Amino acid sequence: MYNGIPLNYDALFTPYKIGNVTVKNRIGMSAMGLFSTNTDGSPSLFTSAFYEERARGGAGLIIIGASMVSRKAANGITAMYWEDKSVIPHHTDMVERIHRYGAKAAIAIGVGSGRHAFPTMLDGRPPVSASPIPYRWDPNVKCHALTVDEIHEYVEGYEKAAYRAKCAGYDIIEVHAHCGYLIDQFMSPLWNFREDEYGGSDENRARFAIEILQAIKRGAGSDMPVIYRIAPDHRVPGSRTLENCGPTFDVLSKAGVDAFDCDAGSYDNIDYVFPTQYLGDQPLAYVLPTVRKHTDKPLLNAGNHTPETAVKLIESGNSDFVLFGRGLICDPDLPNKLMNGQRDDVRPCMRCLEECVRRTVDRTTKVSCALNPRANEEMFFNIKKMESPKNVVVVGAGPGGMEAARVAALQGNKVTLFEKSSVKGGNMLVASTPDFKDPIKDLLRWYDVQLNKLGVEIHMNTEVKADDPILEQADLIVMATGANELVPPIPGIHGENVVSVIDAHMNWDLVKGKNIVVCGGGLSGCECAYDLAKEKGMTVTVVEMFNKVLNGVFTINEFSLKYKMKDYPITLRTSCKVTKIDEKGVTILNQDSQEEFLPADTVVAAFGLRPNAQTAEAVRNKYPKKTWIIGDSEKIGNIGNAVRGGYYAAMSLTD
Repeated sequence: MYNGIPLNYDALFTPYKIGNVTVKNRIGMSAMGLFSTNTDGSPSLFTSAFYEERARGGAGLIIIGASMVSRKAANGITAMYWEDKSVIPHHTDMVERIHRYGAKAAIAIGVGSGRHAFPTMLDGRPPVSASPIPYRWDPNVKCHALTVDEIHEYVEGYEKAAYRAKCAGYDIIEVHAHCGYLIDQFMSPLWNFREDEYGGSDENRARFAIEILQAIKRGAGSDMPVIYRIAPDHRVPGSRTLENCGPTFDVLSKAGVDAFDCDAGSYDNIDYVFPTQYLGDQPLAYVLPTVRKHTDKPLLNAGNHTPETAVKLIESGNSDFVLFGRGLICDPDLPNKLMNGQRDDVRPCMRCLEECVRRTVDRTTKVSCALNPRANEEMFFNIKKMESPKNVVVVGAGPGGMEAARVAALQGNKVTLFEKSSVKGGNMLVASTPDFKDPIKDLLRWYDVQLNKLGVEIHMNTEVKADDPILEQADLIVMATGANELVPPIPGIHGENVVSVIDAHMNWDLVKGKNIVVCGGGLSGCECAYDLAKEKGMTVTVVEMFNKVLNGVFTINEFSLKYKMKDYPITLRTSCKVTKIDEKGVTILNQDSQEEFLPADTVVAAFGLRPNAQTAEAVRNKYPKKTWIIGDSEKIGNIGNAVRGGYYAAMSLTD
C-alpha cells in the first residue's frame, strides 16, 4: 500500500544474471563518490559501513564508485586508488560486509573526469583530455592532451586494478565512462581531434576504451563480468546521440562488455549528470528503448527513480536493473521495505542535491543526506532506546520539528508536538505546491505516517509561550518556530494587487491576470515564476536587486531551473531595485539607475524570510540548559538544515 493505493513490487525481486553472476533482485545502488576514503586511497571504515548498511537494506547489487586506477588519474579527487596492493585488505573487508547480506559487490573503476573536473577537486595540475580542448569551467584554460605513453599508463593501471579488485573479492567491475568523462572524451569527435592511433576515425576513437576492456580481462580473468557505464545521448550538438549510438554498442559488446549502465547527458548539460528535481521522475530512462535495439546485454538505469517507476521500467523490458543512488542514501532500507509491504515507510529523496552533491563540490567533504544525517556516519549516528525515557516538547511542526519529534520518539521518549496552525509542514508545505516538488509532498506524508506510528502526541492550532507550564516539565525543549516573510517598507507593498509568494503558492487563484511581476529572484521567487508560466500560462517578469537571480543556489540547481525557465515567457531583470508598487504595476530603479515602470496585473512579493525567533529566544532565555533552537527560527536555511538540526537536538539526549 502507498497512500492508500495497493501496489505490487514483485517485479523488483526476481533474480537476474550479469555475465556469470546472479544478482538476487533488480535493485542496485548506483556508483557515486562518497569522498570518505583513507588518505592512502583505501576505503575507510566509514565507506565500508555505508555500503554495508545498503546491502543490509536489501539492495541486490552495490556498485562502489569514485575508484581510480591511480592517484594521478584522480587528479585531486578524494577517491580510492588501486596503484598499491596494500589497499586490497580494506576492499576485502568492504566486499565481505556486502556479501554478508547476499548482495553482489561491483567496483566502478575510472581514470577521472578529464575536462569536467571541478575546480575545487584539481590538485594543481591542468585537467586532461583526449585533445587540448577548453576546460569545461574555464574556457581560457586548455586541457593537457594525454600522450600515448600516458594512455598506456592508464591502460596498465586498469589491468593492475582489475587484478587487485578480483583479489579483494569483487563480483563485477564497472568501467566508469559515462557523461563525457575522460574515456568518453576519447570516443566523441566533439572532444577528440587526435590524428594518431587514438583519433581520426570511430575505430581509433574507441581504441582507448577497447584496450581498457582487454586490460580488465587480462587482470581479472575472462570470466569477470564487466559493466560499461555510458551515456547513449550526450545532449550536446556534435557528440553522441541516440541516432548515432548504435555502432558504439556494437564495438563495446564485441570487446567483452557484459552489461551496460545507461544514463544521459554530459557536463555541458550537468543537470542530467546529477538529475535535479526540475527534471521529474526517471528523466534518464528515455534512452533505453533505443539502446535495447542495439544490444541484447543486460541494461541498468539510474536517475530520479521512484519505486513505482522502477516497477514499470522492469515490467516494460527496457531495463533489467533499476539503480537508486540518492534514493538509497536517503533510505538504505528501501528494498526491504518494498519487499515487506512497507511502502509508506520509505523515506523519499527530495532530489535537492544539497548534502549529497553540493557539500562534496563546494566543501570537498564527504557525502551525507539532507533527510538522513546518518548517511556516511553509520558507525556513530545510531538511534538507541533510552534507559530512562525523557519528556520532550517540540514547538513547531515544520521539517525540523517533525524530525526532532520522530527521533526522540524512536529513542523511547514521551514526545509532545505543538503547532500553532492547522496544518503540519511549515514552509515545507509551501515549497511542495509545484508539481516538480512532489517528492516534498511525499516527505510530508512520510512524516505523518512516522509520527502516527510512533505515538507522538500532536496538538494543532496551539501556540506555546515561554510561560507555558508544559515547558517547565520538559527535559528537552526544541523550538522550531520557522520564519516569516520579509516585508520591506516599499510604498504600495500592502496593495490589493500584491500577493505574498507564500500565499501565491498556497492558493494560485490569488494570482490574477496574465501579466505578473515577481519581486525577488531567489529560489522561491524563481520557482514561483516558473510555475506560473508553465502551469498557468502567465507572462512573468522577475525583478532582482542583485546582479543575478538564484543567488546562493547550488550551481547545478541554478543551471537546471534557468534552463527550464527559458522555455516560457519569463523575463529576468537583475540589478534592479523595486521602489514603488501601485494598482497598475511596479516602479523599479533599473541597472542604469533610471526609473522604469513594469505593468502588472498581480505583483508577487518574494523578498525572502526572516527568523521567527521572538518566542524561541524567550523560551531559551528562561530554560537555557534544555532548549534547542533549530531550523529557520535559528538561521534561514533549507529543509535539510532544519532536518539536521532536529536530528541533532533529539540525539543530544543522554541517559
